[in-house]
Amino acid sequence: MKKHWYDYLWIFSSVYLILGFFNILFAWLGMLCFLIPLVIATAGGGKAYCNRYCGRGQLFSLLGGKLGLSRNKQIPAFLHSKWFRYGFLAFFMAMFLVMLFNTYLVFAGAQDLRQAVTLLWTFRLPWHWAYHGTLFAPWVAQFAFGFYSVMLTSTVLGLATMALFKPRAWCVYCPMGTMTQLICKAKNQ
Repeated sequence: MKKHWYDYLWIFSSVYLILGFFNILFAWLGMLCFLIPLVIATAGGGKAYCNRYCGRGQLFSLLGGKLGLSRNKQIPAFLHSKWFRYGFLAFFMAMFLVMLFNTYLVFAGAQDLRQAVTLLWTFRLPWHWAYHGTLFAPWVAQFAFGFYSVMLTSTVLGLATMALFKPRAWCVYCPMGTMTQLICKAKNQ
């Protein structure tokens, strides 16, 4: 089978996580993974991002499939259920809004920059080495810390479900996939 340029987008996902580890401002690149699926779905491309361009899904396929790091077990029915997918999307969006609120507090001067990444929305990891001040305002870094937390958390959840179930088990309940699916349903009505 002939490889296409988009078959290598898993490299982008890997490099993104590595760069954010060393310089948190690279976390802003993750907005591409947030906005592009929505634009494609809105423009009539359906789930093309999920099916073809998602570097994270490709990374899980590579790690779980080709490298054999997945148990390749059936995905539990509850992960497929609407209540879980929509509930996880609502929770994910609530955490995203909290991240935006914290960014606003730094922007407004009501809170100092917190140089920490929160893993699984619970465990606060100090991340001081990844930011040393820049020409940008502190709120830019605060957004980066928050967004990297979201991306790292979703990657850890994806790796866990990849290891326990099929390689792309994360794709079943991915908030971006659920949002693009809702966009597609709304456009078809």
